[in-house]
Amino acid sequence: MKTAPIFSDNMVLQRHKNIRVFGSCSGNEKRITVSVPELRASAEAVITGSRWEAVLPALPECDCCTLIVACGAIQKHFSNVAVGEVWLAGGQSNMEFELRNDKHGADELRECAKENVRYYYTPKVSMLGEELYDAEAASRWTVASETDSVAWSAVGWYFAKELSRRLGCTVGILGCNWGGTSASAWVPREVLDTAMLRPYLDEYDSAVEGKSDRQMIAEYDEYTAYQTGFDRRVGECYAENPDIAWKEVLEKCGENRYPGPLGIKNPMRPCGLFDTMVSRVSPYTVRGVLWYQGESDDHRPESYYELMCALIRCWRGVWHDDGMAFLIVQLPMYSCDDDDEFTRWAFIREAQERLFRTVKNTGLAVTLDCGEYNNIHPTDKSAVGYRLFLQAMSEVYGLMDRADTMPPMFGSHEVRHGDTMVVNLDNPSHGLSGNDRCREGFELAGADGVYFPADSVEIFGNQIHIKSEKVKRPVNVRFKWINYADVGLFGSNGIPAAPFRTDAFRKEDR
Repeated sequence: MKTAPIFSDNMVLQRHKNIRVFGSCSGNEKRITVSVPELRASAEAVITGSRWEAVLPALPECDCCTLIVACGAIQKHFSNVAVGEVWLAGGQSNMEFELRNDKHGADELRECAKENVRYYYTPKVSMLGEELYDAEAASRWTVASETDSVAWSAVGWYFAKELSRRLGCTVGILGCNWGGTSASAWVPREVLDTAMLRPYLDEYDSAVEGKSDRQMIAEYDEYTAYQTGFDRRVGECYAENPDIAWKEVLEKCGENRYPGPLGIKNPMRPCGLFDTMVSRVSPYTVRGVLWYQGESDDHRPESYYELMCALIRCWRGVWHDDGMAFLIVQLPMYSCDDDDEFTRWAFIREAQERLFRTVKNTGLAVTLDCGEYNNIHPTDKSAVGYRLFLQAMSEVYGLMDRADTMPPMFGSHEVRHGDTMVVNLDNPSHGLSGNDRCREGFELAGADGVYFPADSVEIFGNQIHIKSEKVKRPVNVRFKWINYADVGLFGSNGIPAAPFRTDAFRKEDR
């Protein structure tokens, strides 16, 4: 009898919900029990083939208790277990971004032991096999400390710190993320087998057709050896000249082969990380998911809404929790010197807001102002984590009013006097605020669909009046419909107004 690797000393169990405890067995076990003696809770496992699972009743918060798993004379004791709030930090590199690399990371690490926060990092191995099993055997929950917290998700840390302070209980973060990944890597194959999502599978199937497992592994190993040298050369280039253009970097360092050949060892492949990461930690009981991802799906923005809807349905299914919360980070502003497409991230942001408007138990952390030009990995994650915390406060725990946690968002629009577009924003019950660029980013289009920048923007409370000399009879309006721009319009709570376009807005999304 074994428990799943995610169960270890220092773990955090989710309070006020039934707690699933699970693992593997030989199939000959007659009876497996789970108990938390300090809280007088126990349950007997259901054994199905080589897997067992027990469900403990909902427990109150507790900073230190013991979890005991017993099978006959064999007992496993897990010590310093806490019962509090557990959130999964999922997505790609901006969720993976480590606390030690954060702008304020050094200061946070010096003080982090004062916070009641713990962390489990799901082992990052791209294939099932001995390497993964060895990594899982070495994995463990860790308590916040200057040494143990260096590789924690910075976003997850800032969120958990605020949540623990507000709720007065231990908060555990389950890190389950991998840089550069599409959302398609985090779902099983059957989820992608639809007309809208099938291109993710078709691309992979075409790339691996006729190749053996051995061949795919060899190709990826060769790529890894090459890319390691390439990355070293790139680092040397930037160390010598931080302002060097990417084109010149490639001239000096050679071809950038990232993300490498598709195949069974490439972590970017569709469905791979569902098998090696998600399925290894589910259904560990959590309150919800913090999701920061989308950058690697900007080549298919038209299907991102459907992809994320499918992912949320899938994860809620494997966690046996139809109400599991999903708090989504809307992508910040970003572009770079070599960018030749200027609106793809706008479409991803739109899909993320649509998820919030249409899928139950979701939240949207608007972070337009948290981006950096020429840096896809902004180094200050404190505002991102804090805005996720605000979303949790109003959308999950009901402890704050939306006026304090939500950004100004599109509500409705109408044309007045033939030439003036009037936009009503929802949420800014305390009014709008801004800097000298607060009127920038509005564009109008007539019946021909051609947009022109507004040359007159007047703000009256939560209402905005917009005109353009080049659009005498406006039909649609859009705001910040671009990968990167300065951010100047905010709610009085300091959260920037969310981007929008009326020519795609649908009443059923409200």
